[in-house]
Amino acid sequence: MGEDITIKLMFALRILIAVISTGAALLMLKFNTIPDALRINAFVGLVNPIIFLSISLLGIANMASQISLPKLMALIIGVFLVLWGTMK
Repeated sequence: MGEDITIKLMFALRILIAVISTGAALLMLKFNTIPDALRINAFVGLVNPIIFLSISLLGIANMASQISLPKLMALIIGVFLVLWGTMK
């Protein structure tokens, strides 16, 4: 996959999560209760790691032929460590 397409996909995913987060914030204001806000936040909390992982994997896949195997493995491990470190 070309760099231009990869950048556009990464951009689109980042915009998607921004739209989801903005929509969630507006829904929290609309429903105006803590239980509803927590449910909405839980949904966003599930979607964010999936988008993060997708964007990271797109970038790593595009860079795979340009960097050494140890550095590639370090990148992949780093992505998973970020996810693991932010789990509750």
